[in-house]
Amino acid sequence: MAQSISDPSQARRGPAAARPGAQALASRRASVSAPAGDGGIAQALADYIRARNAADAVSVVAFERLSGGAIQSNYALTVHSEGGRRSGELALVVRSDAPSKVSASLTRAQEFSVLRRAFEAGVTVPEPLWLCEDESIIGSAFCVMARVPGVASGRQLVRGGVTPEQAVPLTRQLGEELARLHGVRPPDPDLAFLVLPGMSRALERVHEYRRALDSISEAHPVLEYALNWLEDREPGQGEIVLSHGDFRTGNYMVHDGRVSGILDWEFASWSDPLEDLGWLCSRSWRFGKPDKEVGGIGDKVDLLDAYAQVSGRQVDAEKVLYWEVMGMTRWAVIALQQAQRHVSGEESSLELALTGRMLPEIEFDLLNQIDLLERQT
Repeated sequence: MAQSISDPSQARRGPAAARPGAQALASRRASVSAPAGDGGIAQALADYIRARNAADAVSVVAFERLSGGAIQSNYALTVHSEGGRRSGELALVVRSDAPSKVSASLTRAQEFSVLRRAFEAGVTVPEPLWLCEDESIIGSAFCVMARVPGVASGRQLVRGGVTPEQAVPLTRQLGEELARLHGVRPPDPDLAFLVLPGMSRALERVHEYRRALDSISEAHPVLEYALNWLEDREPGQGEIVLSHGDFRTGNYMVHDGRVSGILDWEFASWSDPLEDLGWLCSRSWRFGKPDKEVGGIGDKVDLLDAYAQVSGRQVDAEKVLYWEVMGMTRWAVIALQQAQRHVSGEESSLELALTGRMLPEIEFDLLNQIDLLERQT
């Protein structure tokens, strides 16, 4: 496809400093055990971790591919490290590119830098440990981070994974996390690769999604209508902050009713802070709980109040509603793109095909949301 838009779905050292020298790595590739039948990936990762951790020996305890990840390949890796900077059992996640990646997503080195910057800003993220840009290790660049406990499945969280007593403090924590993230502002030398918007972020998004829609041969009048509606009601240039780009239920881990780690940073950018808030509150991410505006978990009043308390800035709730429409339009275009990846033969995937079949429901939600907003004005 000609145009792709952002899809959903580590020591504190710079990317260049995080790469081990080939000699140092080769010198430590001895006496490392790995489970049979893993295609050599676990073995190679254990070798790499031994070198980076300056360990005497590393053995693999467990290794498996994590579910999901149409854009990234994620592995759960548990190793036992004898000696080194981090000794004992280490529970890790290894994140690399899937065979078919979306062009709008960050590289592994860029995502690692964003994750490290969020970690430094006090955002609850898995601790970034190491970055490897040497594709000869496992076939692609990858980063290694600490594994955090909890559940990320949106359906599981909204269907009993979060108790009523936990819902309000969890919703407030989501607002606090976004406020801390949005405290990172340009210019930032560690994030020089992120491009500053050249116009209103809302208009920039409308143009981006229209280009993506124009590259698809079928007509989609609901989406054309939504884009025209968004363009006509563009709210003007807002603040520019570090935006997660895919902050929603399903992309954060919850353990004992608290966020234990915010995941999937490959679509981070400089953007309007309301874009993250609107995406989180979009009807597309409520997982069958339409009355719970914040990702099927809680109420928007709690989210925005907590955000304001930490950030020191009041949030215009009407503008959040605008960005919710923007979010649904984005998700609709993504659903089309995911379907195209499947039907074109680029990547045969049931997950991609099923995502494409969600389009009518997204369009229905879009029309209802726009109608509601029109009635309120």
